[in-house]
Amino acid sequence: MLARHTNPELSRRNFLVAGAAAGGGMMIGWVPAAKSGVEKDPPAIPEAYIRIDGQGHVTIVSPMIEMGQGTYTSLPMLVAEELDVDMANVSVAIAPPSDKLYGNRLLGNTQVTGGSTSIRAFYLPLRKTGAAARVMLIAAAAETWGVDPDSLRTEPGFVVDGSANRRLSYGELADRAAKIPVPTEVKLKDASQFRIIGTPARRLDVSGKVNGTAQYGIDAKVPNMKVATVSASPEFGGKLASFDEAAAKKIPGVVQLVKLDNALAVIADHYWAAKKGLEAAAPVFEHGPNAHVTTADVAAALVKASERSGAIAKNDGDAVKVLNTSQRKVEAAYEAPFLAHATMEPMNCTISVTKEGCDVWVGTQVPVVCQQVVAKALGLDIQKVRVHCHLLGGGFGRRLEVDFAQQAALIAKDLTYPIKVIWSREEDIQHDMYRPYYYDRLAAALDDAGMPIAWSHRIVGSSIMARWAPPLFKDGIDPDAIDGAADMPYTIENFRVEYVREEPPGIQTAFWRGVGPTHNVYVIESFIDELAAAAKKDPVEFRRALLQKNPRALHVLNRAAELSNWGKPLGPRQGRGVSVQQAFGTYMCQVAEVTVSKTGEVHVDRVYVVLDTGVVVNPNTVAAQMQSGVIFGLSAVLWGEITLDKGRVQQSNFDDYRVMRIDEAPKIVIEIVKSEADPGGIGEPGTSGLAPAVLNAVYAATGVRLRKTPIDSKQLKEAS
Repeated sequence: MLARHTNPELSRRNFLVAGAAAGGGMMIGWVPAAKSGVEKDPPAIPEAYIRIDGQGHVTIVSPMIEMGQGTYTSLPMLVAEELDVDMANVSVAIAPPSDKLYGNRLLGNTQVTGGSTSIRAFYLPLRKTGAAARVMLIAAAAETWGVDPDSLRTEPGFVVDGSANRRLSYGELADRAAKIPVPTEVKLKDASQFRIIGTPARRLDVSGKVNGTAQYGIDAKVPNMKVATVSASPEFGGKLASFDEAAAKKIPGVVQLVKLDNALAVIADHYWAAKKGLEAAAPVFEHGPNAHVTTADVAAALVKASERSGAIAKNDGDAVKVLNTSQRKVEAAYEAPFLAHATMEPMNCTISVTKEGCDVWVGTQVPVVCQQVVAKALGLDIQKVRVHCHLLGGGFGRRLEVDFAQQAALIAKDLTYPIKVIWSREEDIQHDMYRPYYYDRLAAALDDAGMPIAWSHRIVGSSIMARWAPPLFKDGIDPDAIDGAADMPYTIENFRVEYVREEPPGIQTAFWRGVGPTHNVYVIESFIDELAAAAKKDPVEFRRALLQKNPRALHVLNRAAELSNWGKPLGPRQGRGVSVQQAFGTYMCQVAEVTVSKTGEVHVDRVYVVLDTGVVVNPNTVAAQMQSGVIFGLSAVLWGEITLDKGRVQQSNFDDYRVMRIDEAPKIVIEIVKSEADPGGIGEPGTSGLAPAVLNAVYAATGVRLRKTPIDSKQLKEAS
């Protein structure tokens, strides 16, 4: 029996259902309503948001995937708060693929973990689910005792009748509660009543990661499994020409070779044998149409494209007229390179194809898309493809793509045994899908006081959305490419933002941690600093004047300036730089302190982060994500760059695609502003504002203005 209701306050397309769980207990979650309203016979929900067993243990099925951002703790905290259970009595299960049951309302109701949306999308749905379950448990106790539900209260895991000095555990009530009609309305706690939300909680996934029981995609093991590794054409668009199969099969443990159009896979009893077999096979590839492409070619095409007018993303006032007539104008161009994701866990996928269907064990940010792509590759009905989601050893947007799962399916298509396909680190970096190379032209007109009265920003680069979500690419505008630019935090009367799409030949681009803002905040905050210098004004004071209509952004700026002792003199070749952003629903200011050696090497000594991200669920998670984002952003601004020569990526491992080491890390000071605003995202903002803060600090230390990342130490050495 399923009880149900429509809750128009949350969504006109969803309703809560509850029912008995297999083996006893109750389950409750959201399912889609029919177009005409509530379905007469709503579908069963074998994987509901909440399951309470007969012992009172609560299992929360996470609609979002854990990739280090703390989702498997923060989302359960929302349920536990309203359900009134202790986190010690909560565990997490990974949701299976289902857009209908686990769709992210901020990302088109698809099951996507990304865009710093997990808390923002599920803050209310999960709280309401927990609150509804609590009401039903109270109603079940009231039925049991024959009393008014309003006379009862809850304590963690129990319904209590204070007047009769008696209590029943949630486990004792779960079976009866499953038969109670779902309430049509629930009252959520006021923030002043929170017992769990806002408190520093120990992460539920830590124990497994410490003792080794946590299962990442690369840990998947199934009976009779073999291991494969691959070599795809090093050139974009190249094809497999030949290989030495006999030499590969001489390697002990090698079982089989599989030829794809653009790659060779070697299958063996274990990874080392597969790797050595691939080396022995020595695959040769034909040149493709992009064998001539270099980084210089890509950059030149972007510069040329920047001379074209773009699609208008925003146009307030008449920036063009004011700029054309202004006597005081500042112009600059900035470049941001291709960037790899370089996740600690390289791409991998375990797959078993049988007559009955296919099972896939994988770490992915898009379970449904993975299911669809594998089904298409194998020619199967989607219902015959079962995707088993695992923890992700880093996502950063890379696992929003499913090219590696598609490749695994093609390799496994005609095999009679399961295989685990693992990319080597070299394969992972040289066949990544990269953050776009961007070229931006900016111009501003200044009034007599040196303040901007007109602003023009032309963004030139690849469109990720045109490939990844074509319906969202409208009127020549990629909403990701302009994110953080068309809605920057400052008020300027005449304001124009354009976008010019220019695709690099043969190179597919993809989301990277920080997505659009990671490039736009860099460009805007660097240019704002240039305007402050042109006006001979302090960078913080200059920003303050432009943020008078943006109190949340102004507050984080003021607090960061105070926290970092802005204005206090530093030593020789030391400097402070500042950046402000509003992105992902979060307002943030970052201040970087750097020291530049006489050889041009930049060492980041301290980073101060002040953020207003609305209601904070788990401050431990917020702090960890800020630290992580800072390190990720520093790696990019100091060293991050993917370069091309003869159609090939030149970087291959962490020796030439550097990430920050522990001994290179700065001291990071974080302050979270207490706020009652709606929750913002925290997975990406820490990365987005780092580059300009560091570059502005380098300028303060040396007087050298860098408009291209990563930092060129040779340029700084020559200026010393």
